Amino acid sequence: MTDETYSDFMRMLKDDPRFKLEAYQFVREALSFGQNYFELNDEDEEDDDLALDEEEMILDDDEFDDEDDDPEWQEQERHLTGQMLCEAIRNFAQQQYGLMAKTVLNSWGVETTSHFGDIVYNLIDIGMMKKSPQDRREDFDGVYDFEDAFVRDFRIEVTEESSPR
Repeated sequence: MTDETYSDFMRMLKDDPRFKLEAYQFVREALSFGQNYFELNDEDEEDDDLALDEEEMILDDDEFDDEDDDPEWQEQERHLTGQMLCEAIRNFAQQQYGLMAKTVLNSWGVETTSHFGDIVYNLIDIGMMKKSPQDRREDFDGVYDFEDAFVRDFRIEVTEESSPR
């Protein structure tokens, strides 16, 4: 973090004291988690599309413009909507804090998905996150109720990595 970014970040915390530093750090970590989470899910969905005829699988070289080398294209591929980020945050919070997720988030000043939007847009304002032209602050409003998501509907997801060998 540069001195300028650090100054902007500290000013943001002073200007909007509703959320603790940990809330901002957590949302940034959850964004990274979400990008990986949704990429894995996309790969699973693509497996269903593998039953194509051989003719459909032949592609011209012109159809590819070295998209992998274009940072803007990569950014679009890894972009999460507000609702997707809220879902990633829910999963990440449950993974990190279990049944204490709601309590931990509340202790940082975060009580609704709308607060995630406030945090994200504060980070956008200081250049620590980016948004697409389609993104709106309202995308974070009312995505889920914390009591439902973190207490009533709490579930433990077992993955191959977490299951005993």
